[in-house]
Amino acid sequence: MPDTSRKSYADLFRTPEFSPLFLSSSAGIAAQTVSGLALGTLVFRATDSPLLSAVSMFGPSLAQVLGATFFLSGADRLAPRATLAGLSLAFAAATAALALPGLPVWAMFAIVLAEGLIASLGGGVRWGLLNEILSKGGENGYLTGRSLFNMMSGVMQIAGYAAGGVLVTLLSPRLCLLLAAVLYGTAAGLALRLTRRPPRVTGRPSVAATWRTNARLWSSAPRRHVYLALWIPNGLVVGCESLYVSYDPRAAGTLFACAALGMLAGDVAIGRLLPAGLRPRLGVPLLVLLAAPYLVLFLRPPLPLTAVLVGLASVGFGASLVQQERLVALTPGELSGHALGLHSAGMLTMQGVAAVLAGTVAQFSSPATAMTVMAAASLAVTLTLTAASRRDAADGGLLPRRVAGAA
Repeated sequence: MPDTSRKSYADLFRTPEFSPLFLSSSAGIAAQTVSGLALGTLVFRATDSPLLSAVSMFGPSLAQVLGATFFLSGADRLAPRATLAGLSLAFAAATAALALPGLPVWAMFAIVLAEGLIASLGGGVRWGLLNEILSKGGENGYLTGRSLFNMMSGVMQIAGYAAGGVLVTLLSPRLCLLLAAVLYGTAAGLALRLTRRPPRVTGRPSVAATWRTNARLWSSAPRRHVYLALWIPNGLVVGCESLYVSYDPRAAGTLFACAALGMLAGDVAIGRLLPAGLRPRLGVPLLVLLAAPYLVLFLRPPLPLTAVLVGLASVGFGASLVQQERLVALTPGELSGHALGLHSAGMLTMQGVAAVLAGTVAQFSSPATAMTVMAAASLAVTLTLTAASRRDAADGGLLPRRVAGAA
């Protein structure tokens, strides 16, 4: 039965400002999906390199760590409406530049790394604004809203990878990049429908303010464990996903769509179906599920079985909702944008690092073997973090010993 103690999805759309934020983010995710597949295909055709193909799709996330280090104080100190619209326009221009004929591969990487740098600010602004919009709806408002955003991301990825796979084959990667640029422009227009509101924190963004807040957030051992659990196991499995194009170029869109479908199922279960008392104990089991199915891919199972395994594993991405709920509970409200932005930037950075690691292993072995190696590493990190958090948190940390109100 659904957990009726929290907002329903229909309630969210009756909340002022939720709809334009949701629709703008939807257009942005669709653009990111189409452009990522197109760029990965373009680079693989030009270089025949699994490493460069993986880095082209996920490498921009590496720049997120620089943004989190220097710019993230802006997440709570900049006006959300103008910032989100401006970032979408910047992505539209950069994606259109990627479609220029004859653009060398090194120039493509320079552009996408610049995109990653500015994207680090967008996550903090977006999720801080979501938390602010839903803060009057009770303690479960953010979780339900983030669940719906994750579901939207899954749907957009399913549609984007399916449509992108067809368009890349029938048309060309460059035309797909132009389509993505139009979608980013649409996202900017939708963001302008948000209400003008002042920043959550007074003062100008600065490197010093970013460092001070990062240090404050990192000073708490329970928060450190949550951040590491949000970043590393997830990122290593995304390293597996970064190899879909080189694993099976013709079926990459299918594998990405199956992964998105599994993620959608996990988000529905965690965000809407499971009772609040049970959720905290599911974070670690879901992280185990996230990696375990990839352990057998070194055997190169048939494509239908591979697709099922990928979809099953991606249900485990629902663990991030459990961990985000814990992070919000452990963080002062005035730092919510920065804290959630740090989560987003660190997660995407780790995904970029993992894509490079996975591509390197694949370069010297095979994509299937590299997927299994990355999955084994993800499981090892999950078990290590679980043990450490149980020592350092009175409630048991990532795997609570007892949950108040549990059935």
